[in-house]
Amino acid sequence: MTSVLDVPNSDLVQEMPSDQILSDRLKLVQAVLVEVLEAESGKELVQLLRRLGALSSPEGQALHAPEGDLLKVIESLELSEAIRAARAFNLYFQIINIVEQNYEQRQNRQRTQQEPINLRSLTTDNLSCVSGESFPSPPSSADERSGPSERLEHSLYEVAPPGQRHGSFAWLFPRLRALNVPPRYIQNLINQLDIKLVFTAHPTEIVRQTIRDKQRRVSRILDQLDLVEQPGYHHTWTAASLREQLTEEIRLWWRTDELHQFKPEVIDEVEYTLHYFKAVIFDIIPQLYRQFKTTLKQTFPDLEPPRYNFCRFGSWVGSDRDGNPSVKPEVTWQTACYQRNLVLEEYLKSIERLINLLSLSLHWSDVLPDLLDSLEQDQRQLPNIYDQLAVRFRQEPYRLKLAYVLKRLQNTRDRNNQLKSYSFNRLEPEEITAGQYYANGGEFLQELLLIQRNLKETGLSCRELEDLICQVEVFGFNLAILDIRQESSCHSEALNEITSYLDLLPCPYTELSEAERTHWLLSELSTRRPLIPGELPFSERTKEIIETFRMVRLLQQEFGVELCTTYIISMSHEVSDLLEVLLLAKEAGLYDPVTGHSTLQAIPLFETVEDLKHAPTVLSQFFTLPFCRAYLASNQTPYLQEVMLGYSDSNKDSGFLSSNWEIYKAQQCLQKTAAEYGLQLRIFHGRGGSVGRGGGPAYAAILAQPGQTIDGRIKITEQGEVLASKYSLPELALFNLETVTTAVIQASLLRTSIDEIQPWHEIMEELAARSRQHYRHLIYEQPEFIDFFNQVTPIQEISQLQISSRPTRRGGKKTLDGLRAIPWVFSWTQTRFLVPSWYGVGTAFKGFLDEKPAEHLSLLRYFYYKWPFFRMVISKVEMTLSKVDLEIARYYVHELSNSDEDRDIFLRLFDQIAQEYYLTCELVLTITGHKRLLDGDPTLQRSVQLRNKTIVPLGFLQVSLLKRLRQHNSQTTSGAILRSRYGRGELLRGALLTINGVAAGMRNTG
Repeated sequence: MTSVLDVPNSDLVQEMPSDQILSDRLKLVQAVLVEVLEAESGKELVQLLRRLGALSSPEGQALHAPEGDLLKVIESLELSEAIRAARAFNLYFQIINIVEQNYEQRQNRQRTQQEPINLRSLTTDNLSCVSGESFPSPPSSADERSGPSERLEHSLYEVAPPGQRHGSFAWLFPRLRALNVPPRYIQNLINQLDIKLVFTAHPTEIVRQTIRDKQRRVSRILDQLDLVEQPGYHHTWTAASLREQLTEEIRLWWRTDELHQFKPEVIDEVEYTLHYFKAVIFDIIPQLYRQFKTTLKQTFPDLEPPRYNFCRFGSWVGSDRDGNPSVKPEVTWQTACYQRNLVLEEYLKSIERLINLLSLSLHWSDVLPDLLDSLEQDQRQLPNIYDQLAVRFRQEPYRLKLAYVLKRLQNTRDRNNQLKSYSFNRLEPEEITAGQYYANGGEFLQELLLIQRNLKETGLSCRELEDLICQVEVFGFNLAILDIRQESSCHSEALNEITSYLDLLPCPYTELSEAERTHWLLSELSTRRPLIPGELPFSERTKEIIETFRMVRLLQQEFGVELCTTYIISMSHEVSDLLEVLLLAKEAGLYDPVTGHSTLQAIPLFETVEDLKHAPTVLSQFFTLPFCRAYLASNQTPYLQEVMLGYSDSNKDSGFLSSNWEIYKAQQCLQKTAAEYGLQLRIFHGRGGSVGRGGGPAYAAILAQPGQTIDGRIKITEQGEVLASKYSLPELALFNLETVTTAVIQASLLRTSIDEIQPWHEIMEELAARSRQHYRHLIYEQPEFIDFFNQVTPIQEISQLQISSRPTRRGGKKTLDGLRAIPWVFSWTQTRFLVPSWYGVGTAFKGFLDEKPAEHLSLLRYFYYKWPFFRMVISKVEMTLSKVDLEIARYYVHELSNSDEDRDIFLRLFDQIAQEYYLTCELVLTITGHKRLLDGDPTLQRSVQLRNKTIVPLGFLQVSLLKRLRQHNSQTTSGAILRSRYGRGELLRGALLTINGVAAGMRNTG
């Protein structure tokens, strides 16, 4: 079949017979897209798209010498024609993404329906099968390459049996049984399981919510087609009708603007992000618990399932103020109200369903006295409901009880809406009598448990009620926990202004040494005397810092302490950074210096390589402070310290390999530090969406962490377009949560001492140092590089995308240091360089291999086979290399350089990048033993190839539109006479549409 975009579609997927369904779906959507484009824009557009397809090779790379006539065609396109072509490519990519997601969802659904795995099939020679409860020990050195431990490690990464998903509960528990993991170990871990997934305020989500809604409708149509096309279904008219709906939906989509119409405000971002809870997550959480419970019982019938809330959610959206001046205290207050309103509306719908469902009559079913006593109390507190419904439900106690519950929920929602309309520090809600609304989720939960207990005592159960109890345990009345985040220097500057105003110090606070700061902060923390006056005669910035802590106090009073207990300090450098936050918390009544009790925990975020190295020292200094133990005892989990590690800035600072190794080492050292003081540690992983910011498959990433650092608990950020790829469809969301959970269990129970082999560490240290040196030489040590980056990539235009309330730079600084990691990675992705995700790796490997070629190659291959961390690093590099296209990247350099002189300089930089690329590809293939990139992951290989060819012409279009836009801007700035027929707004729109399209094709932004 010839595709409208001439991509390797059916021919590619037909290489694998199991992908016939995917091939058929691709044919269908491409045929529909052709039909829509011809109807909307004429056959000329379709012909243009097919002609542009000749710019790429059969392998999906840009041609080394593209046909000159085709480039002339692109350059001579009318702006309207170029925009239509860009929109067509964009639409194609988004539809292909939907098709792939639906295919993945279908595969997951089919596997879930398979019979549980046969335990006998696992007890083979490839598995350790130790009698009794003797748990095989891991190898203590690299030389121990056989025996039970070796087989144990091998078994964890081998292919899952037919019908089972690697990383599913149905795969994990039989695997643990076959490996003779003692049941008591499993039970202990299940009891302490604590997984937190935090949706962050990093808005790399480039797709409008309107478009997301259309994507879901297309997805539902494809789901329905799956049903009607099953064997034995003979209503062909139904399939034809669905195809008509699909055509209609895509046609409506074509006439919808892809770009955001306005720069979103923070509350808009809150709405965008929390939409996933409403659309998908809220409903799948009970399924996750049920799946865990059922599969556990099938293998370990005597073990107890976890708590309902073993997996919980947090959010930075509306509470992360680091570098975002739009996040005011009022915004965070409104966010909390918005979250509560969303979850209350879901509970109201559930209660209404239960009223219809629980129609039990006193004629046929008994109730316990405690339910009757509860109804008497309800009558006194809500007499109007009794008057309205007592007669109607006189023999139906459950319905009457739920009617009271419904009214209390409605009152709670109405009160919350009043709170939302007020400023957080001027609350005047209408008084509602106690007992007529729920003060917290716990009160609501007790009512549900009362009903459940009565049903159980009379021999009944109710799935709908059990699901609701699970949801209340997980979401409460707050939906998600809010983390506050602010940069460390903001607190220092605020204290500098406060101490200067009060004339407390002999010199400005910011000029004190670290020892002097720590001494003064400890003295202030030891007294109950207030430091900050009630009235705030300070700058707006300092007042906002102070008001933020006061707002947190009010949040805890209204919504419960559990809503907001974490204050993350980004760019943490020293122990004083933590003490500053605790002092400001003390001033707001969040920390009591006498008892040491605190309802707000200061969490350091270590981001740069130097800070990661210094992190264990900071933590050790903090743990030795006199008040620290009492302070940590007041945590929700006593004696637990949380530490966040940043993947984005450390990568930007030192490159991919060095960043990942420093984070790995930091985890080990921090864990040992906490253990030395008898404390627990939770690592909060600040992973981004792209590989250059710590992204990638969560399952493999968790398994790649040092063995002692998980211990049943983990906290991870979920960002940007990652939300759409993981949580837009129910089965995909369920699969993601399931694999994260199994990875945490697996990493906690099946530890090995591979992570402790010191010679391996020394080798990685050497590789990381070489990689960092080579990366920094390119990025930071060549003065022409910043101009290269600004001219060759679309960083200027990305900053004008209306996708974020947050500036692209810290403090508006136009330096590389001031640029945030998201637009940094986004820009490299658009140009197909993807430099942050691989640069320096090849040079590091080559230097090591040159020393002892055969011996060191054997060692690196052994690392790849045996060491999860090293395998994860190589796999991520391999994936990003497969998306690089140096020919299109060269075109960006050649065409977007401001002058011939710049072009000559930039081409020399390009040659450095190209040389490193080819070296890295060669050595990655040598280490993995693959003939082509991604040979070890055919599904991902197919997905990348499916898109690469079509991204090429879109890249050429982008370059053409960027040239026109920049020429227009240059003429405007210089005062020259404009000869362009198009306004800046039209040109910018065209360029931004291509950015949207490339992001959809690459399946990530930043």
